[in-house]
Amino acid sequence: MAFRALLYRRPTEPRTLAVKIGSAIYAVQLRRHRRARRYTLRIHPSARQAILTMPPRGNLADAKDFAERHGAWIAARLGGLPKAAPFATGTTLPLRSTPHKIVHRAGERGTVWAETRDSGEKILCVAGDLPHIERRVLDYLKREARHDLAKASTRYAEILGVKVKRITIRDQSSRWGSCTSAGSLSFSWRLILAPPYVLDYLAAHEVAHLVEMNHSPRFWKVVGRICPATERAKKWLDTHGNDLHRYGVKD
Repeated sequence: MAFRALLYRRPTEPRTLAVKIGSAIYAVQLRRHRRARRYTLRIHPSARQAILTMPPRGNLADAKDFAERHGAWIAARLGGLPKAAPFATGTTLPLRSTPHKIVHRAGERGTVWAETRDSGEKILCVAGDLPHIERRVLDYLKREARHDLAKASTRYAEILGVKVKRITIRDQSSRWGSCTSAGSLSFSWRLILAPPYVLDYLAAHEVAHLVEMNHSPRFWKVVGRICPATERAKKWLDTHGNDLHRYGVKD
């Protein structure tokens, strides 16, 4: 093992700190990052937890002191998260921005499919046993997201004359998508809950990085040329993006 790894390794270090803020106790997740220069805090919107990043030589005492000094910020941010909407019978979620109510169809074959009732109401039908609803809905949304994002990414790659080698669907909390110079794209499955033009913009954004691996004026020129809805999509994400993180989680 390299000397640097030995120097920073903390085999007995806890993964969370219990921090008392007023009369409540919060579990703050600890992460040590080799490039961190100071202690920082952020809120993971879907995990509904505060994450404290420590520099390589940081210690637990300083980390706890930092979290306690920012206790009001942690409490306010966690308390301000939108109400959780778990994948359960009766929950309404936006599929491609259109509300769909989850309905359990225990006696029917299949997994998950969308239907429209005679009344015009959109529903998401889930077959199988009740305990499997959450997993089946999540798997369905990931498949739909992969399908739409792969289609959009392929279209933009052809326009720009680049090649997408792989698409990965994850639950990213800090950004909606990412791209490597090798041609691997990664997206949040939650984009399937947004309007189609927003998902389309994210595909264009990441594919454009295969031309410009930066956020320079030249990069934004490429994005704007292939995706006319860029500014509209960015405004939607700024206003409504945080709300997407409440689906499929529990308080």
